[in-house]
Amino acid sequence: MDLLFSVLIQAMQIYSWVLIIYILLSWFPGARESRFGEVLSRLAEPFLEPFRKIIPPLGMIDISPIVAILVLRFATSGLYELYYMLM
Repeated sequence: MDLLFSVLIQAMQIYSWVLIIYILLSWFPGARESRFGEVLSRLAEPFLEPFRKIIPPLGMIDISPIVAILVLRFATSGLYELYYMLM
């Protein structure tokens, strides 16, 4: 049980870093079109897409990735709490 929670929490933390790096790639022209950017796109876009449908951009700024990262961090915290509650 410890190993399962540990792996899930670690995977969620790594995925949040994948999202952050993917968002930062938008600051560099052509970075998302690179091979690395395409791999990150395949990993990040399925999670970001529902948030983009719900939250409209504010002018030129898309805040949906920030909300997505917060949701993922809250889910990670919830998993921590569930783990300590069961132990």
